Amino acid sequence: MSAEVAIALALALMLTAVAAVFVVRTRRVVATPTERAVHAALHTASLAARALRRGLDTESARTAAPFLRGLTVTDGLALFDGDGELLARDGDEPLWQADVVDACAVTARDSIAGQRRVLKSVRATAVSDWRLAAVIAQPLLTESGDVLGALVVVTAGTPGPGMLGAIGEVARYAASQIELAELDASRARLDRAEVLALRAQISPHFIYNALNTIASFVRTDPDRARELILEFADFTRYSFRAAGQYTTLAEELRNIDRYLTLERARFGAALTVRLQVAPEVLNVVVPFLALQPLVENAVRHGLAGQGGGAVEIVARDEGADCVITVEDDGAGMDPDTLRAGHGDALADRTDQSAHVGLTNVDHRLRAAFGNDYGLVVETAIGAGTKVVMRVPKFRSGVRAGGGAYG
Repeated sequence: MSAEVAIALALALMLTAVAAVFVVRTRRVVATPTERAVHAALHTASLAARALRRGLDTESARTAAPFLRGLTVTDGLALFDGDGELLARDGDEPLWQADVVDACAVTARDSIAGQRRVLKSVRATAVSDWRLAAVIAQPLLTESGDVLGALVVVTAGTPGPGMLGAIGEVARYAASQIELAELDASRARLDRAEVLALRAQISPHFIYNALNTIASFVRTDPDRARELILEFADFTRYSFRAAGQYTTLAEELRNIDRYLTLERARFGAALTVRLQVAPEVLNVVVPFLALQPLVENAVRHGLAGQGGGAVEIVARDEGADCVITVEDDGAGMDPDTLRAGHGDALADRTDQSAHVGLTNVDHRLRAAFGNDYGLVVETAIGAGTKVVMRVPKFRSGVRAGGGAYG
């Protein structure tokens, strides 16, 4: 055997071996029919969920209906709202003749009225292939039993137990996605309401005092008055913005600096401020207006009553967390009055607006990051007050300028 022939045979054997390995590996990668069916069902369910997580309306129902029909393996599917109004339907158009549509509407209303499943037969004489159709309605129920709407399917012949079970499971799945959408919407409304409450707290007293301070400089120091007007304009523009429920610590501190500039103009040398911030935490995301109530409370309730004092703001890096403290050397309060729980503790501040502001921030921190995060208040009579805020340096789904449930 020549050297060339030997090399050729060796190469052929190597290629054969590589091909065999490829075939074996490919066979291992290719899923079984059952695995492919499961994967297809999960993919279809995720596509339906993507639409329903926007809530149940005409648009989301129209998008979700084909995927839900695929999961039920039926000939037609319709979605109705909680009032029994048709939102969308899917299936071959010849199926949806008047008697079938009417039967769907009737069974949907019956299921919404309290029957968990309704089966009706209807003769669809206009189409030769549809001498008899089975119409099955399943209410879309929340975990607490509230009715969100109805899922109605149409199929030829008599449905068996397997199909009926599948329809029930698909209806429960669709209802859970719609319920999650409503919970997301409720949480977003609550977040907006809490921010509005903080804005309402800012506006009455601080704006009045700031304008009075600016007015006092108009005649004596016009340049200073102009600077303060610009600071006041930037402060109010940020505080009353509509750009999301979260922001960065750097943006919050920038606005706090504007606030303190106006307060120092009011108190003069009586108010001193010390700021110490680790650069690596400047991009940490925090709830919008989370620091404002803490600093305002330190100035307004800790210092104003005694004519001045000092405020210290520290933000430090603690591993996976950022810890922010706002401390004043004001009058403080009796620690014995701090009853069990944050709500009671914060309620004992001397002014109701302080209670509103601090409990608001505490609630928003816990809602965004969990109960491991929130406010801790340390105080004693004559020893000032220290408020500690702990937030994670990163939390999936929480981003500056946007919302929290991703």
